[in-house]
This record gives sequence, C-alpha cells and structure tokens, in this order.
Amino acid sequence: MIERADRGDLPAILDLQYLAYQSEADLLGDRDIPPLKQKLEDVAREFENGIILKALDAQGTIIGSVRGHSENETLHIGKLIVHPAYQGQGIGTKLLLEMETICPKHRYALFTSSRSLRNLTLYKRLGYVPYKEESITSRLTFIHLEKNIHESTVDIND
Repeated sequence: MIERADRGDLPAILDLQYLAYQSEADLLGDRDIPPLKQKLEDVAREFENGIILKALDAQGTIIGSVRGHSENETLHIGKLIVHPAYQGQGIGTKLLLEMETICPKHRYALFTSSRSLRNLTLYKRLGYVPYKEESITSRLTFIHLEKNIHESTVDIND
C-alpha cells in the first residue's frame, strides 16, 4: 500500500534511508555520501516543502519511500528508497508512478549515480531519459534524467 507520509513517519523513513543507501555507499566505496549524513531536521524541511510517499507492508511497516517537490512545471523526485529485503518486487516502480500520478506535471526530473545500474534501468524503463552528466568527484558522477509529458492532440481532419 502506498500513501502520503505524515510527520510522525519521518524518523522511520530516515532510518530506512540509512539502510537503503548502504548499497549505494558500497557501489561508490564511500560512506560519506549525503543520504547517509542527512538529519531528521533536513527530512522535516523536505516534508514541509514537498511531498513524501511511503510504501507499507501488510503489517503497516514502512518498506519504501520517495520524495518530490515542484518547481514551475517540473516535479523533482528524490530519495526513492526500498528496504533491501523488498527490492526487486516492483515497490520502487509503484512509488515512482504514484508520485507522478498525484503530482501531475509536464516534466519529471531525478538523478542517480552513474554506478547505480539498477536505478538507471528502472528509470529508463519508466520513460526517463538522460539529459545531463554531472561530475561530483573523481569517483562520483550523477546522471540526470527527465520525463516529459506532452499533451497530444488529435486533429479530426486528418
């Protein structure tokens, strides 16, 4: 089940974030990555300035989450996380699609590490295309992806 997170969920979401980003830190060979250093106050600011969704298991435990905030006609999506024991079951896909559904925009944007092949595969499968690479350090490059939604019109005279 996917629903909007409330303020009381933020500590559990942050704990899940610390757990989920361990694999990213392993890929990069670096434990000093921003998601592992984020504090509860930072998550609370993201909550106030955007939307946070949570995925729950049958017992009501938070097993996934995603965040988004709007800027003009773009929804910036971040911190798509799934508990390691639940990865590969479509939860990340459902979270991302739900975020797009409840926050309809003309453009969706997100980024991930160039080493996160699983993430890149997921995003591309859902229609996101790379538009920019950003070198952060000698070991870290972000791939920025976007998905543009164009309203199609049908000319009845064709």
